[in-house]
Amino acid sequence: MAEKHIDQEFLENIIKVLVNNPSDVKIVRTVDEMGVLLSLKVNPADMGQVIGRGGETARCIRSLVRLVGLKNKARINLKIEEPEGGRAPQAPRMTRTETTSADEELKL
Repeated sequence: MAEKHIDQEFLENIIKVLVNNPSDVKIVRTVDEMGVLLSLKVNPADMGQVIGRGGETARCIRSLVRLVGLKNKARINLKIEEPEGGRAPQAPRMTRTETTSADEELKL
């Protein structure tokens, strides 16, 4: 098994506490001239917990990972990989004309 680095273990511990499917958490660590890149994959059902409302949770996780990097004299970035198929389909919204016609029917 590959050696886990402090930054990778730290991120893994945070994410596994947040998600409902901790066994699906996968983190790949790559190092290049720009620094360290941690690529995170989670179960598609857990993306909401990782991203948070308005991306606030993801922003906080990135800040914490960067702080771990600063302490260890490394520049660390986090990439949250979108699951295959993209975002989950959302329910269709009513258009303005549909809303207006529905309102008019109620008035009659």
